[in-house]
Amino acid sequence: MKFPLPFSRNKNVVFRPDRLPPLKATEQSVTPSSRPRTENTLIARLRQAADYYARTYPARVAVGIFATIIAIVTGLLSLPIATTSGQRAPFADALFTATSAVCVTGLVTVDTASYWSPFGQVVLAIAISIGGLGVMTLASALGLAVSHHLGLTQRLLAASETKTSSLGQLGSLLKAVVVTALTVDFLLFLVLLPRFLTLENDFAHSVWYALFTAISIFNNAGFIILPGGLAPFTSDIWMITPIILGTFLGAIGFPVMRDLSANWRTPKRLSLHTKLTLVVYFALYIVNVILVGASEWQNEATFGKLSVLDRVMHSLLAGANSRTSGISIVDMSEMTRGTWFIQDIFMFIGGGSASTAGGMKVTTFAILALAVLAEARGDRDIEVFGRRIPPSTVRVAIAVTLIGSFIVAAATLVMLLITPFSLDQALFETISAFATVGLSTGITPLLPDGAKYLLTLLMFLGRVGTMTFAAALALRSRRRVIRLPEESPIVG
Repeated sequence: MKFPLPFSRNKNVVFRPDRLPPLKATEQSVTPSSRPRTENTLIARLRQAADYYARTYPARVAVGIFATIIAIVTGLLSLPIATTSGQRAPFADALFTATSAVCVTGLVTVDTASYWSPFGQVVLAIAISIGGLGVMTLASALGLAVSHHLGLTQRLLAASETKTSSLGQLGSLLKAVVVTALTVDFLLFLVLLPRFLTLENDFAHSVWYALFTAISIFNNAGFIILPGGLAPFTSDIWMITPIILGTFLGAIGFPVMRDLSANWRTPKRLSLHTKLTLVVYFALYIVNVILVGASEWQNEATFGKLSVLDRVMHSLLAGANSRTSGISIVDMSEMTRGTWFIQDIFMFIGGGSASTAGGMKVTTFAILALAVLAEARGDRDIEVFGRRIPPSTVRVAIAVTLIGSFIVAAATLVMLLITPFSLDQALFETISAFATVGLSTGITPLLPDGAKYLLTLLMFLGRVGTMTFAAALALRSRRRVIRLPEESPIVG
């Protein structure tokens, strides 16, 4: 039979159904009887439910994934095989260590080298690697695995966390995160391995020490499995230099490293986020080095007994570890209270966004500083590097800072009520936990279980992020259509 095509200009063109080619197997019609039964299976339903929640509630999914990983690591560390004694670790210590590893903090209640067996140390290394990828990056990767693509809502939240300017860049960013982490870990491993081979260790132990230390350095975790810790490397530039460089790479953030690799020949094309992160990070780093070096220069218990070159090297190391890594060679408990207060400030600021570092982030600090400077100058807009920062970004920076300050203040008060330690020690411990730094004045192993649970919660909140956690609690996300009349109260 012939059917004329009604929308064809050529009336001689007709439709001949009898001359159509046969349908391919993938194009054949599907009748209800021929549909695969797998659609009604439990796996298919779980897949659909996971896809729905990943699209609708990405922040909640991210928090849930992070909590699930901590629970799994806690269960593994609670096994008798995870300890050198063959006995189960106390639940408080297992949960604390698992949270510290997944949140790449480094605070410990037991000695990592002597308490945990090789199995337990492998679990910690895997937990550190997973935690270093970041909560939103991990949630986005799971969304890709479940639904094979990211929904718009999930891309928006993940792009906000990873500071990507384009939604289409997120998929490639996830791959870049994994490739970058593995590459830097491997390079640090190659640098550290020859040094550990010279320490009269057998080859297997040297490889394991180098690999674990490389993972801990890049992810700013602060865990050390060397017998005796890092005390033998007080004057070892071969060990101190990789710690400083690896900490820096992990602290500036994956988007910054990706932007630098793509535009290092043309710095003008670098994004505003990259420029702010690098400039503010180095500025704060230099100030931190000078202040800590001056505070500890004559302290015989720390820097005072070292040579001038070693004092300079440890000042450079202190500028890095008090921001993110928490890896310190000298005894933190012997430092002056002035140094503790200096490090409180820089620990709270932290490192770069979408990095292995914690804290309020350097870009948040930069935006607040620029807002103050613009107000002092009487400028209408906040401008930097030829760009204008929108008011919404300033509000987010203020919210992050205030929420973080409130959490630290409340936790410090609780610490003072349930422990016998002084204000400077309690404040240092709470900021170190919330900023996921891992430095300690030496009181962590002495804390009661209640204080351990408190620091565990702080590490979780600090790593998940105050804004992500707020979004997970379903705070208001809709814009109001009707706006109230404007009136300015007296400020100051």
